[in-house]
Amino acid sequence: MFGKPDALDRLDLRFRWGDYGIRVLRCHLTVFQPGYVIPFHKHSEFEFHFIPKGKGKVVVGDKPFDLHEGLFYLTGPDVIHQQESDKEDPMHELCLHCEIVPLSPAAEGDEDFGERLERREAEECVETLRTLPLEPAWDTYNAMAAFLEAYRIWEEQPPGFYTLLKQAIVQILLRTARVYAASAPAPAIPKRDMNDHRFQLASQYILDNEGLPLSLEEVAERVNVSPRQLQRIFKSVGQTTFRDYVEDVRLAAVCADLTRTDRAVEAIALDHGFLTPNYLFSVFKNKFGMTPATYRRTNGGSNGASGQARREEVRS
Repeated sequence: MFGKPDALDRLDLRFRWGDYGIRVLRCHLTVFQPGYVIPFHKHSEFEFHFIPKGKGKVVVGDKPFDLHEGLFYLTGPDVIHQQESDKEDPMHELCLHCEIVPLSPAAEGDEDFGERLERREAEECVETLRTLPLEPAWDTYNAMAAFLEAYRIWEEQPPGFYTLLKQAIVQILLRTARVYAASAPAPAIPKRDMNDHRFQLASQYILDNEGLPLSLEEVAERVNVSPRQLQRIFKSVGQTTFRDYVEDVRLAAVCADLTRTDRAVEAIALDHGFLTPNYLFSVFKNKFGMTPATYRRTNGGSNGASGQARREEVRS
């Protein structure tokens, strides 16, 4: 950051985190030359100060505190303070100024994919920041590293630039708050119903591979359970057997092809895991009470395979 210490200040970075809007006003490295003093002042936003090198002093209200490498302190909103570097040793500061404003919460029922948990974490973090003791503390969780990460992102301009920068800023907030919230109980992360989860994984694997040979043992291995356990999961969660479920998935795919294409039934059978067309005819008629060709005609399928349909009718 020594090359362009104010590079991140040029970015207008704003984002939503939970029910808060975060606007980064400044994110930079500054160096106070020996004996330099910034007189008493205050900010309406949060100002995070981290000392990566050197030493000095901060006066918060009427209380002076010594500063040295590895410490951080938070000022604002509206905390009056004065900063000064050591008379002989320059003091470096990594500074983050950001506005944190409440936003309208998401409508009830609109939350998904962890949004509720993120809202809770953001609320707990901001509440902790609002009540931090007005005195320096050790940067126990290395929030300073997130400054360097943000600068590296700016320098490299990687894919996901905006999202990565947002994550770096959020890390500074979280790691700062964590120093004072380390003893608080962690929020409960929603737990999965593992039987339902494994059923969903197995179902998706079957959907993705229904045209290929599938066995109970193969799918069980993919979801990391025994074949016997997977069979029990299909019975309890899916109210079916593994074999019947695979067959139903394949038949659904066959029906889609029959109504949307004019491909021959023999080709459709082979594409969807039926080893022979005759086996498909038997299973299909048992399931739907008609042949594939009749299903195609009944459901408005293409007439492009009429010759094939006549051959099937003769066979049936």
